[in-house]
Amino acid sequence: MFIKYSDEIEKDMRSLYESLSEKDRRRYAAIEAKKREHGGIVYIATLFDCDEKTIRKGIKELANKESLEQTTIRRSGGGRKPTIPNTPDIDEIFLEILREHTAGEPMDEKVKWTNLTRGEIREKWRKKGIKVSVNIVKKLLKKHCQA
Repeated sequence: MFIKYSDEIEKDMRSLYESLSEKDRRRYAAIEAKKREHGGIVYIATLFDCDEKTIRKGIKELANKESLEQTTIRRSGGGRKPTIPNTPDIDEIFLEILREHTAGEPMDEKVKWTNLTRGEIREKWRKKGIKVSVNIVKKLLKKHCQA
């Protein structure tokens, strides 16, 4: 028979889960799922709004002594490679995109602004065949449009 935690306990569990790092979330969800014999993975995945694969990965990590000693959140070399250093002429392309959409203060040449949103700038990059995130656009705006 499947017994659901009380609303108050579920709320506390979600608060704790949200405060943890990615690695610790996986492991905490795995421990909670293992406490429940049948349907634990599905219940906890629904409770924490995470993927069942994440919980299964956490269960494997708990069984592997080496992974428990891991101090980093992800494996070495994991994750997306940085866009800015790996894109040649990124500054020139960025300034070309902004050229027709930039204005400035006549009395202070250091003050500039654009009428494009970060999302619109990202779409212009995409049309050029270059995939960038809004965060990359934000970094380039900060670099080129602030004194």
